[in-house]
Amino acid sequence: MRWRWVYLSYAIILAWLLMAVGAPFLGEAAIQVRLDRFFYGADWQSWLGYDQLGRPLWDRVIQGAQTSFWVAIWVVGFSALIGTSLGVWSAYLGGWVDRVFLKIVDVFLAFPGLLLAIALAAILGPGIENVVLALVVVGWVGFARLARAQTLSLRRRDHVMAARAMGVSDRRIVFRHLIPLMLAPLGVEATFGIAGAVLSEAGLSFLGLGVQAPDASWGSMIREGTRYLLVAPHLVLAPGLILMSVVLAVNLLGDHWRDRLDVRHSETKDKAF
Repeated sequence: MRWRWVYLSYAIILAWLLMAVGAPFLGEAAIQVRLDRFFYGADWQSWLGYDQLGRPLWDRVIQGAQTSFWVAIWVVGFSALIGTSLGVWSAYLGGWVDRVFLKIVDVFLAFPGLLLAIALAAILGPGIENVVLALVVVGWVGFARLARAQTLSLRRRDHVMAARAMGVSDRRIVFRHLIPLMLAPLGVEATFGIAGAVLSEAGLSFLGLGVQAPDASWGSMIREGTRYLLVAPHLVLAPGLILMSVVLAVNLLGDHWRDRLDVRHSETKDKAF
């Protein structure tokens, strides 16, 4: 039963990817206003019907998939790059550098992540670029803490000490002997980061701080649909269910890969057999 959920999660993420890649081929269909199709039901052109401006809801869902996908990729990519670099070098150098770094991390952890992102987005102004920047400022901390903890446990390994004794440069030790060994836990962290970025982007867009009209986002679609919830509940249900499915699928895959890469879990499973 568990593997069925894993396969279903892969299928949902693959569908999300295909929707994001196929969105540019829609042209202007997702933003075209049609006065004769207000709240029109589903047809062969739009499987989910039409919204309050006569725009095809299915096309707008696909455009929202593109928005969430690229926001998640950019946020996780920049957060992982910044957080991993700072965390690794802080733990590797140690001393006052590590102590100052920990104080900076504590300052960021003192604020709730989503509230800090909302404040930054409000200061920077609405727009997808500002959403990415705000979420990166919040998201790098998790990668930094994980990279620091992994580096502290790896820097005393025999192969690292041998490389130091042979006069290998610190840069080469970090990139050849430390970072490759922490790619697995960082990858698991990235899956949870993707889910968090998708949810945060939808939340910021729901508040009007993310994607601006006429472009579509699942969060902005839910905001617009709440005005007509009693008349046309599909305006909220369609993007809401898709958003929930994507976030749940990414989290399930993160849990799956965390269990697969956990040595203690693997040993317990082997003993059971």
